[in-house]
Amino acid sequence: MSQYNQPLGGNDMPRFGGPATMMRLPAHDDARGLDACFVGIPMDIGTSNRPGTRMGPRQIRDESRMLRPYNMATGAAPFDSLQVADIGDVPINTFDLKKSVDIITDHYAGILSHGAVPLTLGGDHTLTWPILRAMRDRHGPVALVHVDAHADINEHMFGETVAHGCPFRRAWEDGCLLNDKVFQIGLRGTGYSPDDFDWGRQQGWTVVQAEEIWYTSLKPLMEKVRATVGDAPVYLSFDIDSLDPAFAPGTGTVEPGGLSTWQALEIVRGMTGLNLVGGDLVEVSPPYDPSGNTALIGANLLYEMLCLLPARP
Repeated sequence: MSQYNQPLGGNDMPRFGGPATMMRLPAHDDARGLDACFVGIPMDIGTSNRPGTRMGPRQIRDESRMLRPYNMATGAAPFDSLQVADIGDVPINTFDLKKSVDIITDHYAGILSHGAVPLTLGGDHTLTWPILRAMRDRHGPVALVHVDAHADINEHMFGETVAHGCPFRRAWEDGCLLNDKVFQIGLRGTGYSPDDFDWGRQQGWTVVQAEEIWYTSLKPLMEKVRATVGDAPVYLSFDIDSLDPAFAPGTGTVEPGGLSTWQALEIVRGMTGLNLVGGDLVEVSPPYDPSGNTALIGANLLYEMLCLLPARP
């Protein structure tokens, strides 16, 4: 038998049975002894439009039952060399977003103290800011690949500085980011002014709007990402609303004209060889996802992130 945890296979237990963990992996209380872990943040109190992302981690785990351990496209076999488990959910305060932000940072400091790479099931996008604070404290400022329909760099929303439209402005203010190694990919839709997208450019970030990458492979873009990031620690934040709603309707703030599923896979696979220190998949809202397809895509993208880890330098 393998010394590493293995997902429960579909020939050992029917897909509709078994534990309700990510990929039906063993559940652990914490990240001790793990190389990587899946962790949920069931939160939607930072949401500005359609709610429901508090149920996202549970639905992603449910749809992940279809995943198998070997990646047929890339040849990655993460469970042959990594100890991986599902460590459950962060116990946020669902009545207080600002307290929840600090709870998340403290929780991830604990995960990182064990040397594990956290892969996060969201939850609204507010959660990325407190995670990046923990990353900064562990690794110093990090490179960032942010895939999203929205820039999430608002100064405030309804007078509040903590919300799912603000996390990357807050992360910038807190010195979490290597500004010359930040990429925002897939931004689109309507806005209030050019600053909605240009503010990041003014900080030295590379902003790739969706229209620039319609009808094309993203392999050349990811070559640029790899060359720019180099050996720096890098964090991947993937908002499911970056995908066109034809692929992923189950989210809170939908915008037409988005990425395809194959472009999403090209982005994640295009980070092979980088020093990935963590990643998240956010904004899955099951009430608007009656087929489960949005959560299924989210589960696959999280698995693809896991598949990057054996090739880390």
